[in-house]
Amino acid sequence: MQQVHPRILVSNREPRSTTNPYITMLTTALRRTPGVEVVTFSYPAALFGRYDVVHLHWPETILGQGGRRRSGRLVRWGLTALLLVRLTITRTPVVRTMHNVELPADVSGAQRLLLLWFDRLTTHRIVLNDRTECPGPVTTIRHGHYRDWYTGPRSPAIPGRLQYVGLVRRYKGVEGLVEAFRSVADESLTLGIAGAASTSELADTITTLADGDARITVRLGFLPDDDLVAAVTAAELVVLPYRFMHNSGTVLAALSLDRPVLAPDTAVNADLAAEVGPGWIHTFAGDLTSEAIEAALATAREPRAASPDLSAREWDHAGQAHLAVYRAALSRERSAARAAGTPT
Repeated sequence: MQQVHPRILVSNREPRSTTNPYITMLTTALRRTPGVEVVTFSYPAALFGRYDVVHLHWPETILGQGGRRRSGRLVRWGLTALLLVRLTITRTPVVRTMHNVELPADVSGAQRLLLLWFDRLTTHRIVLNDRTECPGPVTTIRHGHYRDWYTGPRSPAIPGRLQYVGLVRRYKGVEGLVEAFRSVADESLTLGIAGAASTSELADTITTLADGDARITVRLGFLPDDDLVAAVTAAELVVLPYRFMHNSGTVLAALSLDRPVLAPDTAVNADLAAEVGPGWIHTFAGDLTSEAIEAALATAREPRAASPDLSAREWDHAGQAHLAVYRAALSRERSAARAAGTPT
């Protein structure tokens, strides 16, 4: 049987310096893979271009590309609705990588309806770990490491340094981290907060909570890769105080830079701890406390391997694994169309 060489419309625009590294590395891996052609997102390409399969990551980013003006948002929502009509009429297979298990909480009613429409059209889901539950067909393709991405100069670890990096959003619990750290009695410990806040109100809250404690350094804004490397490697322990965590690229970023992580006690993190080896993943249950921070730091100081085992997360086979999913989704849709007597 002749192999299908699909043309894939991906939901991200052409990668730039500020693009999520996962997206950039996956786009590069796909473009190195024989037998697949990648088209990055634009509304002209989506509405009028030729493609065989759509691959979504965070579909809400398509809806949010209209800026803050209401007129711009309405235009984008209208264009997205037209895209959904096209996908429905043409029965184009939709593949979705399930980075998050729930719809975003901060979307409008109209956005929610459009996102639910994307969900109904999804014919194959890619999950990043075996714990993600969603309707089938489902394929697990593990999130790759960042060892080849974060290559900037490393800092020597500073004794007692704790660090949070990444986007600052409500569900990530950074406010709770600052409050818990302020209760830490050990004056030799320091805490860094670095990353862009999702709202100015959240930024103001974190800055206010940190005021008056000279041990806390707050840097709220875009964090270039080299600055992220410097911040993470300066830490003895990276602290991710999420109220909810399912998949986290930041955990893998810290591990790729050979730094241990304190993260919520979840089944996914327990699996990751077993995968990478002892001493790298430390967990807390419930709300983060000063006691949990001090206990994790003490444990992180115990002997461990020089680097975590990330051999299961190489990028070499990511392109082929995704191509297999695209072909399966396309073959299944064509078979369904033939059975229904619909031209393909």
